Amino acid sequence: MSHFGKCLLATALAIGAPVLGHAEELRHETAYRVSLAGIPIARADFRTDVVDKHFTIKGEVNSSGLADLVTTISAHADISGQVGPNRLETDRYTLDYTSGHKHHVYDVVYKDGNVTSTTTTPEPKRPNNWIPVSPEDLRAVLDPISGLIFPANTNICAQTLPIYDGETRMDLKLSPKGSHPFSTDGFHGITTVCGVHFTAKGGYKKTRTDFEYLSKSNDMEIWFAKAEVMNVYAPVYVRIPTKYGTVTITAVKYGG
Repeated sequence: MSHFGKCLLATALAIGAPVLGHAEELRHETAYRVSLAGIPIARADFRTDVVDKHFTIKGEVNSSGLADLVTTISAHADISGQVGPNRLETDRYTLDYTSGHKHHVYDVVYKDGNVTSTTTTPEPKRPNNWIPVSPEDLRAVLDPISGLIFPANTNICAQTLPIYDGETRMDLKLSPKGSHPFSTDGFHGITTVCGVHFTAKGGYKKTRTDFEYLSKSNDMEIWFAKAEVMNVYAPVYVRIPTKYGTVTITAVKYGG
């Protein structure tokens, strides 16, 4: 459950930073509820600050409710970089992740979209059936936070997103699935719905049955809502099918 939990929390972190622009100073705060089969299992809170063309994102995710009866999971994310002409350009991504008594820190440094260094503390012991991440798959990649933020003029559901979270390299291929109304604190309107096809590229055990399950599913979705002040689209709802039930990540606050 620990690696599944890390992937789940990374997904929650990835929907917490809807900001792109060139204002002198901007702040955006968001909050999400994570549920498994309709049962709340985690909460997430984020704050994004932009000063001139430099951005910082801080996120906190903590397990709650019945999930704490199995194991306590928490994550803290720090991301920084520059606001580019078309998207956020990350310089550094750090995820401090705890599951029960296990504690790991994933630290990734980027330059021009390429990974220049990646470290995990403590250094992990890889099994014999570990599929490594190739050097080619660390070029032109996105971190899991800013990778799901799009300028307003983007054809969102025509994207394939090369995501690297400090351990696993994955492709998220988006496809159009129409639109859907959505309401929460800070947003009331129509969302753009994208289907998601998941493909693991490297950084995982060959016997990962949860990755195999997800790669064969056609039920993963992300709903994108426009943040008017920032003039970008970012997720407000994510649905992830798993062997344990459907995970949903829902915005309970979007902006402010």
